[in-house]
Amino acid sequence: MQLVIAEKPSVARNIAKVLHATNVKDGYLEGKEYLVSWCIGHLIELASADQYRDDWKAWRYETLPMIPENWKYQIKESTKGQFQILKELLLRADVTEIICATDAGREGELIFRLVYNQAECKLPFKRLWISSMEEKAILEGFQQMKDGHEYDNLYYSAVARSEADWLVGINATRLFTVLYHHRLIVGRVQTPTLAMLVEREKNIENFQKEKYYLVHLLMDGLDAVSSRIKEKSTAVQMMEDMKDETAQILSVKKEKKKVQPPKLYDLTTLQREANRLLGFTAQQTLDYTQSLYEKKLVTYPRTDSRYLTDDMEENTLLVVGAVNSMFPEMSIKGSEPEIKRLLNSKKVSDHHAIIPTVEIANMDLKALPGGEKEILMLIASKLLCASEQEYIYESIKTEISCHGELFTASGKNVLQYGWKEVEERFFKSYGKNAENPEEEESDFPDIKMGQVFESVVVKFSEHFTAPPKHYTDVIFCERKEWIGIEERSSA
Repeated sequence: MQLVIAEKPSVARNIAKVLHATNVKDGYLEGKEYLVSWCIGHLIELASADQYRDDWKAWRYETLPMIPENWKYQIKESTKGQFQILKELLLRADVTEIICATDAGREGELIFRLVYNQAECKLPFKRLWISSMEEKAILEGFQQMKDGHEYDNLYYSAVARSEADWLVGINATRLFTVLYHHRLIVGRVQTPTLAMLVEREKNIENFQKEKYYLVHLLMDGLDAVSSRIKEKSTAVQMMEDMKDETAQILSVKKEKKKVQPPKLYDLTTLQREANRLLGFTAQQTLDYTQSLYEKKLVTYPRTDSRYLTDDMEENTLLVVGAVNSMFPEMSIKGSEPEIKRLLNSKKVSDHHAIIPTVEIANMDLKALPGGEKEILMLIASKLLCASEQEYIYESIKTEISCHGELFTASGKNVLQYGWKEVEERFFKSYGKNAENPEEEESDFPDIKMGQVFESVVVKFSEHFTAPPKHYTDVIFCERKEWIGIEERSSA
Protein backbone atom coordinates (compact mmCIF):
# COMPACT_ATOMS: atom_id res chain seq x y z
CA MET A 1 0.00 0.00 0.00
CA GLN A 2 1.25 3.48 -0.90
CA LEU A 3 0.41 6.53 1.19
CA VAL A 4 -0.10 9.83 -0.69
CA ILE A 5 0.08 13.00 1.41
CA ALA A 6 -1.35 16.18 -0.12
CA GLU A 7 -1.37 19.69 1.33
CA LYS A 8 -5.13 20.35 1.30
CA PRO A 9 -8.23 18.16 1.49
CA SER A 10 -9.54 19.40 -1.88
CA VAL A 11 -6.30 18.46 -3.65
CA ALA A 12 -6.26 15.10 -1.88
CA ARG A 13 -9.79 14.39 -3.14
CA ASN A 14 -8.78 15.17 -6.73
CA ILE A 15 -5.77 12.86 -6.52
CA ALA A 16 -7.77 10.14 -4.74
CA LYS A 17 -10.39 10.18 -7.50
CA VAL A 18 -7.72 9.55 -10.14
CA LEU A 19 -6.21 6.74 -8.02
CA HIS A 20 -9.64 5.19 -7.34
CA ALA A 21 -9.20 5.67 -3.60
CA THR A 22 -12.85 6.47 -2.94
CA ASN A 23 -13.52 4.81 0.42
CA VAL A 24 -13.93 7.74 2.84
CA LYS A 25 -12.27 7.31 6.23
CA ASP A 26 -11.60 9.69 9.13
CA GLY A 27 -8.98 12.09 7.73
CA TYR A 28 -8.07 10.09 4.63
CA LEU A 29 -9.39 8.12 1.65
CA GLU A 30 -8.60 4.50 0.90
CA GLY A 31 -8.42 2.33 -2.22
CA LYS A 32 -6.95 -1.03 -3.18
CA GLU A 33 -3.44 0.31 -3.77
CA TYR A 34 -3.40 3.80 -2.28
CA LEU A 35 -4.20 5.71 0.87
CA VAL A 36 -4.62 9.46 0.33
CA SER A 37 -4.50 11.98 3.18
CA TRP A 38 -3.68 15.67 3.70
CA CYS A 39 -1.91 18.16 5.95
CA ILE A 40 -4.19 21.25 6.20
CA GLY A 41 -1.18 23.51 5.72
CA HIS A 42 1.55 23.49 8.36
CA LEU A 43 0.93 20.86 11.06
CA ILE A 44 4.39 21.23 12.64
CA GLU A 45 6.05 24.52 13.62
CA LEU A 46 9.25 25.72 15.26
CA ALA A 47 9.04 25.65 19.05
CA SER A 48 8.72 28.93 20.94
CA ALA A 49 11.77 30.34 22.74
CA ASP A 50 10.59 29.35 26.22
CA GLN A 51 10.77 25.67 25.27
CA TYR A 52 14.56 25.81 24.87
CA ARG A 53 15.88 27.19 28.16
CA ASP A 54 14.39 28.38 31.43
CA ASP A 55 16.19 31.73 31.23
CA TRP A 56 14.60 32.35 27.82
CA LYS A 57 11.14 32.39 29.33
CA ALA A 58 11.57 35.95 30.62
CA TRP A 59 12.05 38.82 28.20
CA ARG A 60 15.44 40.18 29.25
CA TYR A 61 18.16 42.06 27.38
CA GLU A 62 20.89 39.86 28.89
CA THR A 63 19.58 36.70 27.19
CA LEU A 64 19.86 38.17 23.69
CA PRO A 65 20.58 37.04 21.10
CA MET A 66 18.81 33.69 21.46
CA ILE A 67 20.30 31.23 18.99
CA PRO A 68 19.25 27.59 19.50
CA GLU A 69 22.03 25.01 19.23
CA ASN A 70 19.53 22.42 18.04
CA TRP A 71 16.19 23.46 16.64
CA LYS A 72 13.02 22.05 18.21
CA TYR A 73 9.61 21.58 16.65
CA GLN A 74 6.13 21.28 18.08
CA ILE A 75 2.78 20.01 16.81
CA LYS A 76 0.32 22.83 16.18
CA GLU A 77 -2.49 22.61 18.72
CA SER A 78 -5.20 23.53 16.19
CA THR A 79 -4.36 20.64 13.84
CA LYS A 80 -3.10 18.03 16.31
CA GLY A 81 -5.88 15.62 15.34
CA GLN A 82 -4.92 15.50 11.67
CA PHE A 83 -1.26 14.99 12.56
CA GLN A 84 -2.17 11.96 14.68
CA ILE A 85 -4.08 10.51 11.72
CA LEU A 86 -1.07 11.05 9.44
CA LYS A 87 1.32 9.58 11.99
CA GLU A 88 -0.77 6.42 12.26
CA LEU A 89 -0.87 6.12 8.47
CA LEU A 90 2.87 6.72 8.13
CA LEU A 91 3.56 3.92 10.63
CA ARG A 92 0.83 1.56 9.40
CA ALA A 93 2.12 -1.97 8.85
CA ASP A 94 0.80 -2.37 5.30
CA VAL A 95 2.20 0.96 4.04
CA THR A 96 5.40 0.33 2.10
CA GLU A 97 6.06 3.67 0.39
CA ILE A 98 5.20 7.35 0.86
CA ILE A 99 4.39 9.83 -1.91
CA CYS A 100 4.84 13.52 -1.16
CA ALA A 101 2.03 15.30 -3.03
CA THR A 102 2.05 18.63 -1.20
CA ASP A 103 2.23 21.77 -3.33
CA ALA A 104 5.22 21.54 -5.63
CA GLY A 105 7.37 24.28 -4.15
CA ARG A 106 9.55 25.21 -1.19
CA GLU A 107 6.82 25.54 1.44
CA GLY A 108 5.02 22.42 0.27
CA GLU A 109 8.25 20.48 0.65
CA LEU A 110 8.70 21.79 4.19
CA ILE A 111 5.13 20.92 5.19
CA PHE A 112 5.61 17.28 4.18
CA ARG A 113 9.13 16.80 5.56
CA LEU A 114 8.24 18.15 9.01
CA VAL A 115 5.32 15.73 9.31
CA TYR A 116 7.46 12.85 7.98
CA ASN A 117 10.28 13.66 10.44
CA GLN A 118 8.01 14.31 13.44
CA ALA A 119 6.32 10.94 12.93
CA GLU A 120 9.80 9.34 12.81
CA CYS A 121 8.89 7.56 9.60
CA LYS A 122 11.74 5.64 7.93
CA LEU A 123 9.98 4.45 4.78
CA PRO A 124 11.25 5.55 1.35
CA PHE A 125 9.32 8.39 -0.26
CA LYS A 126 8.86 9.78 -3.76
CA ARG A 127 7.98 13.27 -4.96
CA LEU A 128 4.90 14.04 -7.07
CA TRP A 129 5.51 17.30 -8.94
CA ILE A 130 2.52 18.61 -10.93
CA SER A 131 1.21 21.99 -12.08
CA SER A 132 -2.37 20.99 -12.89
CA MET A 133 -5.20 19.12 -11.22
CA GLU A 134 -6.34 17.59 -14.54
CA GLU A 135 -6.57 13.81 -14.52
CA LYS A 136 -4.06 13.57 -17.37
CA ALA A 137 -1.53 15.76 -15.50
CA ILE A 138 -1.93 13.75 -12.30
CA LEU A 139 -1.44 10.43 -14.11
CA GLU A 140 1.62 11.76 -15.94
CA GLY A 141 2.98 13.07 -12.64
CA PHE A 142 2.72 9.60 -11.05
CA GLN A 143 4.59 8.14 -14.01
CA GLN A 144 7.42 10.68 -13.65
CA MET A 145 7.94 10.69 -9.87
CA LYS A 146 11.48 11.04 -8.54
CA ASP A 147 13.15 9.89 -5.37
CA GLY A 148 12.19 12.32 -2.62
CA HIS A 149 15.78 13.01 -1.63
CA GLU A 150 16.41 14.68 -4.99
CA TYR A 151 14.51 17.61 -3.45
CA ASP A 152 16.59 17.78 -0.27
CA ASN A 153 18.05 21.19 -1.19
CA LEU A 154 14.53 22.57 -1.68
CA TYR A 155 13.70 21.37 1.82
CA TYR A 156 16.91 22.82 3.27
CA SER A 157 16.14 26.23 1.73
CA ALA A 158 12.67 26.15 3.30
CA VAL A 159 14.19 25.27 6.69
CA ALA A 160 16.67 28.15 6.34
CA ARG A 161 13.83 30.56 5.57
CA SER A 162 11.78 29.44 8.59
CA GLU A 163 14.78 29.59 10.95
CA ALA A 164 15.67 33.06 9.67
CA ASP A 165 12.11 34.18 10.41
CA TRP A 166 12.43 32.80 13.95
CA LEU A 167 15.83 34.38 14.62
CA VAL A 168 14.87 37.81 13.31
CA GLY A 169 11.35 37.84 14.68
CA ILE A 170 12.01 36.51 18.18
CA ASN A 171 15.26 38.36 18.88
CA ALA A 172 14.34 41.70 17.33
CA THR A 173 10.87 41.71 18.90
CA ARG A 174 12.29 41.07 22.37
CA LEU A 175 15.11 43.60 21.87
CA PHE A 176 12.88 46.52 20.86
CA THR A 177 10.25 45.60 23.46
CA VAL A 178 12.84 45.60 26.26
CA LEU A 179 14.51 48.81 25.08
CA TYR A 180 11.31 50.82 24.67
CA HIS A 181 9.19 49.18 27.41
CA HIS A 182 6.38 48.57 24.96
CA ARG A 183 5.56 45.46 22.98
CA LEU A 184 6.94 46.08 19.47
CA ILE A 185 6.56 43.25 16.97
CA VAL A 186 9.45 42.98 14.49
CA GLY A 187 9.52 40.56 11.58
CA ARG A 188 11.64 39.75 8.56
CA VAL A 189 8.74 40.68 6.27
CA GLN A 190 6.45 43.01 8.18
CA THR A 191 9.14 45.43 9.37
CA PRO A 192 10.59 46.38 5.95
CA THR A 193 7.00 46.48 4.68
CA LEU A 194 6.15 48.98 7.42
CA ALA A 195 9.27 50.98 6.52
CA MET A 196 8.10 51.22 2.92
CA LEU A 197 4.68 52.44 4.07
CA VAL A 198 6.14 55.07 6.40
CA GLU A 199 8.54 56.38 3.76
CA ARG A 200 5.78 56.66 1.16
CA GLU A 201 3.35 58.33 3.58
CA LYS A 202 6.02 60.87 4.52
CA ASN A 203 6.58 61.68 0.85
CA ILE A 204 2.84 62.14 0.36
CA GLU A 205 2.50 64.26 3.51
CA ASN A 206 5.42 66.52 2.54
CA PHE A 207 4.36 66.85 -1.09
CA GLN A 208 3.74 70.41 -2.23
CA LYS A 209 1.20 70.60 -5.03
CA GLU A 210 2.21 72.93 -7.83
CA LYS A 211 -0.12 74.41 -10.39
CA TYR A 212 0.90 74.79 -14.01
CA TYR A 213 -0.71 75.64 -17.32
CA LEU A 214 -0.56 74.47 -20.93
CA VAL A 215 -1.50 76.41 -24.01
CA HIS A 216 -3.10 74.38 -26.82
CA LEU A 217 -3.22 74.99 -30.57
CA LEU A 218 -6.17 73.26 -32.23
CA MET A 219 -5.69 72.74 -35.97
CA ASP A 220 -7.79 70.39 -38.09
CA GLY A 221 -7.87 67.59 -35.51
CA LEU A 222 -4.35 68.26 -34.25
CA ASP A 223 -3.88 69.31 -30.60
CA ALA A 224 -0.42 70.78 -30.05
CA VAL A 225 0.67 71.87 -26.56
CA SER A 226 3.23 74.24 -25.15
CA SER A 227 5.75 73.46 -22.45
CA ARG A 228 4.63 73.94 -18.83
CA ILE A 229 3.87 77.52 -17.81
CA LYS A 230 3.94 78.47 -14.12
CA GLU A 231 1.87 81.67 -14.19
CA LYS A 232 -1.72 81.86 -15.39
CA SER A 233 -1.23 85.41 -16.61
CA THR A 234 1.59 84.25 -18.87
CA ALA A 235 -0.59 81.51 -20.36
CA VAL A 236 -3.49 83.92 -20.89
CA GLN A 237 -1.22 86.48 -22.55
CA MET A 238 0.28 83.81 -24.82
CA MET A 239 -3.21 82.71 -25.80
CA GLU A 240 -4.25 86.31 -26.57
CA ASP A 241 -1.12 86.91 -28.65
CA MET A 242 -1.83 83.86 -30.82
CA LYS A 243 -5.45 84.49 -31.68
CA ASP A 244 -5.89 84.57 -35.45
CA GLU A 245 -2.17 83.86 -35.92
CA THR A 246 -0.76 81.27 -38.32
CA ALA A 247 1.13 78.15 -37.27
CA GLN A 248 3.69 76.20 -39.24
CA ILE A 249 4.87 72.59 -39.01
CA LEU A 250 8.62 72.68 -38.33
CA SER A 251 9.28 68.93 -38.24
CA VAL A 252 7.48 65.62 -38.60
CA LYS A 253 9.15 62.47 -37.33
CA LYS A 254 7.59 59.13 -38.18
CA GLU A 255 8.79 55.80 -36.86
CA LYS A 256 7.36 52.33 -37.37
CA LYS A 257 7.19 50.49 -34.06
CA LYS A 258 6.36 46.91 -33.13
CA VAL A 259 5.09 45.81 -29.73
CA GLN A 260 5.59 42.13 -29.08
CA PRO A 261 2.73 40.16 -27.50
CA PRO A 262 2.82 40.13 -23.69
CA LYS A 263 4.22 37.18 -21.79
CA LEU A 264 1.94 34.79 -19.93
CA TYR A 265 1.01 35.37 -16.31
CA ASP A 266 3.05 34.55 -13.27
CA LEU A 267 1.24 35.12 -9.96
CA THR A 268 2.56 38.64 -9.34
CA THR A 269 1.67 39.90 -12.83
CA LEU A 270 -1.78 38.33 -12.57
CA GLN A 271 -2.36 40.02 -9.20
CA ARG A 272 -1.23 43.39 -10.55
CA GLU A 273 -3.47 43.29 -13.62
CA ALA A 274 -6.45 41.85 -11.72
CA ASN A 275 -6.15 44.80 -9.33
CA ARG A 276 -5.87 47.37 -12.13
CA LEU A 277 -8.57 45.92 -14.38
CA LEU A 278 -10.95 44.16 -12.00
CA GLY A 279 -10.30 45.85 -8.66
CA PHE A 280 -9.32 42.65 -6.83
CA THR A 281 -6.82 42.64 -3.98
CA ALA A 282 -3.77 40.41 -4.25
CA GLN A 283 -5.29 37.94 -1.77
CA GLN A 284 -8.61 37.81 -3.64
CA THR A 285 -6.79 37.06 -6.89
CA LEU A 286 -4.77 34.29 -5.23
CA ASP A 287 -7.89 32.81 -3.65
CA TYR A 288 -9.89 32.85 -6.89
CA THR A 289 -7.00 31.36 -8.86
CA GLN A 290 -6.36 28.69 -6.24
CA SER A 291 -10.03 27.71 -6.40
CA LEU A 292 -9.87 27.52 -10.21
CA TYR A 293 -6.76 25.34 -9.88
CA GLU A 294 -8.53 22.98 -7.52
CA LYS A 295 -11.44 22.83 -9.98
CA LYS A 296 -8.90 21.78 -12.67
CA LEU A 297 -9.60 24.91 -14.75
CA VAL A 298 -6.16 26.60 -14.51
CA THR A 299 -2.63 25.47 -13.76
CA TYR A 300 -0.78 25.93 -10.46
CA PRO A 301 -0.98 29.61 -9.38
CA ARG A 302 2.07 30.10 -7.13
CA THR A 303 4.61 30.46 -9.92
CA ASP A 304 7.25 33.05 -10.77
CA SER A 305 7.64 31.97 -14.40
CA ARG A 306 5.99 33.51 -17.47
CA TYR A 307 6.92 30.71 -19.87
CA LEU A 308 5.84 27.15 -20.58
CA THR A 309 8.14 24.15 -20.87
CA ASP A 310 9.32 23.01 -24.29
CA ASP A 311 7.18 19.86 -24.23
CA MET A 312 3.89 21.76 -23.84
CA GLU A 313 3.38 22.90 -27.44
CA GLU A 314 0.76 20.31 -28.41
CA ASN A 315 -1.24 20.67 -25.19
CA THR A 316 -1.13 24.47 -25.38
CA LEU A 317 -2.61 24.37 -28.89
CA LEU A 318 -5.47 22.32 -27.46
CA VAL A 319 -5.93 24.85 -24.66
CA VAL A 320 -6.02 27.76 -27.13
CA GLY A 321 -8.69 25.90 -29.08
CA ALA A 322 -10.70 25.36 -25.90
CA VAL A 323 -10.38 29.05 -24.97
CA ASN A 324 -11.55 30.14 -28.42
CA SER A 325 -14.59 27.88 -28.21
CA MET A 326 -15.53 28.96 -24.68
CA PHE A 327 -14.83 32.68 -25.12
CA PRO A 328 -15.72 33.48 -28.76
CA GLU A 329 -16.10 37.16 -27.87
CA MET A 330 -12.31 37.33 -27.37
CA SER A 331 -11.11 35.13 -30.23
CA ILE A 332 -10.02 36.35 -33.65
CA LYS A 333 -11.35 34.24 -36.49
CA GLY A 334 -8.75 32.81 -38.83
CA SER A 335 -5.89 33.58 -36.46
CA GLU A 336 -3.04 31.08 -36.29
CA PRO A 337 -1.64 30.94 -32.73
CA GLU A 338 2.14 31.15 -32.36
CA ILE A 339 2.94 28.80 -29.48
CA LYS A 340 6.70 28.38 -29.84
CA ARG A 341 7.44 31.86 -28.46
CA LEU A 342 5.73 30.83 -25.21
CA LEU A 343 8.05 27.87 -24.66
CA ASN A 344 11.34 28.11 -22.79
CA SER A 345 12.17 25.39 -20.28
CA LYS A 346 15.30 27.29 -19.17
CA LYS A 347 13.09 30.07 -17.80
CA VAL A 348 10.80 27.73 -15.85
CA SER A 349 11.90 26.91 -12.29
CA ASP A 350 9.36 25.19 -10.03
CA HIS A 351 6.28 25.76 -12.19
CA HIS A 352 5.40 27.11 -15.61
CA ALA A 353 3.21 30.14 -16.29
CA ILE A 354 -0.48 30.21 -15.35
CA ILE A 355 -2.76 29.17 -18.21
CA PRO A 356 -6.23 27.60 -18.47
CA THR A 357 -6.54 23.84 -18.90
CA VAL A 358 -8.44 21.93 -21.57
CA GLU A 359 -11.00 21.15 -18.85
CA ILE A 360 -12.60 24.55 -19.47
CA ALA A 361 -14.22 23.06 -22.58
CA ASN A 362 -16.37 20.90 -20.28
CA MET A 363 -17.33 23.54 -17.73
CA ASP A 364 -20.51 25.53 -17.26
CA LEU A 365 -19.22 29.10 -17.22
CA LYS A 366 -22.42 30.36 -15.60
CA ALA A 367 -21.87 28.05 -12.62
CA LEU A 368 -18.62 29.78 -11.65
CA PRO A 369 -18.73 32.50 -8.96
CA GLY A 370 -18.30 35.99 -10.42
CA GLY A 371 -14.74 36.58 -9.23
CA GLU A 372 -13.50 33.21 -10.45
CA LYS A 373 -15.15 33.74 -13.83
CA GLU A 374 -13.46 37.12 -14.29
CA ILE A 375 -10.04 35.76 -13.28
CA LEU A 376 -10.49 32.82 -15.67
CA MET A 377 -11.35 35.21 -18.49
CA LEU A 378 -8.32 37.34 -17.65
CA ILE A 379 -5.99 34.32 -17.76
CA ALA A 380 -7.64 33.09 -20.97
CA SER A 381 -7.28 36.48 -22.64
CA LYS A 382 -3.59 36.61 -21.72
CA LEU A 383 -2.99 33.24 -23.39
CA LEU A 384 -4.71 34.45 -26.57
CA CYS A 385 -2.78 37.73 -26.49
CA ALA A 386 0.54 35.98 -25.92
CA SER A 387 0.02 33.69 -28.92
CA GLU A 388 -1.19 36.44 -31.29
CA GLN A 389 0.63 38.61 -33.85
CA GLU A 390 2.60 41.68 -32.81
CA TYR A 391 0.99 45.11 -32.55
CA ILE A 392 2.42 47.46 -35.20
CA TYR A 393 1.91 51.20 -35.40
CA GLU A 394 3.48 54.33 -36.82
CA SER A 395 4.60 56.77 -34.13
CA ILE A 396 4.39 60.44 -35.15
CA LYS A 397 5.97 63.42 -33.38
CA THR A 398 5.76 66.95 -34.69
CA GLU A 399 6.99 70.41 -33.70
CA ILE A 400 4.92 73.49 -34.54
CA SER A 401 5.80 77.18 -34.40
CA CYS A 402 3.28 79.93 -33.70
CA HIS A 403 4.07 83.54 -32.83
CA GLY A 404 7.63 82.57 -31.95
CA GLU A 405 6.57 79.85 -29.49
CA LEU A 406 7.23 76.12 -29.89
CA PHE A 407 4.47 73.51 -29.54
CA THR A 408 4.57 69.74 -29.82
CA ALA A 409 2.06 67.05 -30.74
CA SER A 410 2.38 63.27 -30.90
CA GLY A 411 0.20 60.34 -31.82
CA LYS A 412 0.07 57.14 -33.79
CA ASN A 413 -1.50 55.39 -36.74
CA VAL A 414 -2.20 51.68 -36.17
CA LEU A 415 -0.96 49.42 -38.97
CA GLN A 416 -1.77 46.03 -37.37
CA TYR A 417 -3.76 45.50 -34.18
CA GLY A 418 -2.58 41.92 -33.59
CA TRP A 419 -2.74 40.98 -29.89
CA LYS A 420 -4.19 44.38 -29.00
CA GLU A 421 -7.45 43.32 -30.63
CA VAL A 422 -7.83 40.45 -28.15
CA GLU A 423 -7.04 42.83 -25.29
CA GLU A 424 -9.63 45.34 -26.51
CA ARG A 425 -12.25 42.60 -26.74
CA PHE A 426 -11.57 41.58 -23.15
CA PHE A 427 -11.92 45.19 -21.98
CA LYS A 428 -15.20 45.58 -23.83
CA SER A 429 -16.56 42.37 -22.27
CA TYR A 430 -16.29 44.00 -18.85
CA GLY A 431 -16.77 47.62 -19.77
CA LYS A 432 -13.12 48.36 -19.08
CA ASN A 433 -11.09 50.97 -20.92
CA ALA A 434 -7.98 50.16 -22.87
CA GLU A 435 -4.63 50.86 -21.26
CA ASN A 436 -4.09 53.69 -23.73
CA PRO A 437 -6.67 56.50 -23.98
CA GLU A 438 -9.08 56.14 -26.89
CA GLU A 439 -7.80 59.25 -28.66
CA GLU A 440 -4.30 57.80 -28.94
CA GLU A 441 -5.70 54.95 -31.03
CA SER A 442 -7.45 57.29 -33.48
CA ASP A 443 -5.82 58.23 -36.77
CA PHE A 444 -3.29 61.03 -36.51
CA PRO A 445 -3.94 63.82 -39.03
CA ASP A 446 -1.95 63.65 -42.26
CA ILE A 447 0.50 66.54 -41.95
CA LYS A 448 3.67 67.58 -43.76
CA MET A 449 6.73 69.60 -42.81
CA GLY A 450 6.28 73.27 -43.76
CA GLN A 451 2.49 73.02 -43.73
CA VAL A 452 0.80 76.24 -42.58
CA PHE A 453 -2.43 76.57 -40.59
CA GLU A 454 -4.31 79.88 -40.78
CA SER A 455 -6.17 81.45 -37.84
CA VAL A 456 -5.51 78.69 -35.30
CA VAL A 457 -7.84 78.13 -32.36
CA VAL A 458 -6.08 78.67 -29.03
CA LYS A 459 -7.02 77.63 -25.48
CA PHE A 460 -5.25 76.97 -22.20
CA SER A 461 -5.70 74.29 -19.54
CA GLU A 462 -4.93 74.15 -15.83
CA HIS A 463 -3.05 71.23 -14.23
CA PHE A 464 -1.48 70.19 -10.93
CA THR A 465 1.57 68.10 -10.17
CA ALA A 466 0.52 64.81 -8.54
CA PRO A 467 1.83 63.40 -5.25
CA PRO A 468 3.15 59.82 -5.01
CA LYS A 469 0.38 57.25 -4.87
CA HIS A 470 -0.51 55.34 -1.74
CA TYR A 471 0.74 51.78 -1.69
CA THR A 472 -1.65 48.91 -2.28
CA ASP A 473 -1.18 45.26 -1.40
CA VAL A 474 -0.62 44.62 -5.11
CA ILE A 475 2.37 46.95 -5.16
CA PHE A 476 3.82 44.95 -2.26
CA CYS A 477 3.38 41.80 -4.34
CA GLU A 478 5.39 43.44 -7.11
CA ARG A 479 8.22 44.19 -4.66
CA LYS A 480 8.08 40.97 -2.66
CA GLU A 481 11.52 39.85 -3.88
CA TRP A 482 12.89 43.08 -2.37
CA ILE A 483 11.83 42.08 1.12
CA GLY A 484 11.44 38.32 0.73
CA ILE A 485 7.66 38.17 1.06
CA GLU A 486 5.96 34.84 0.51
CA GLU A 487 2.22 34.40 0.51
CA ARG A 488 2.36 31.98 3.44
CA SER A 489 5.22 33.59 5.33
CA SER A 490 4.56 33.61 9.06
CA ALA A 491 6.53 36.77 9.80
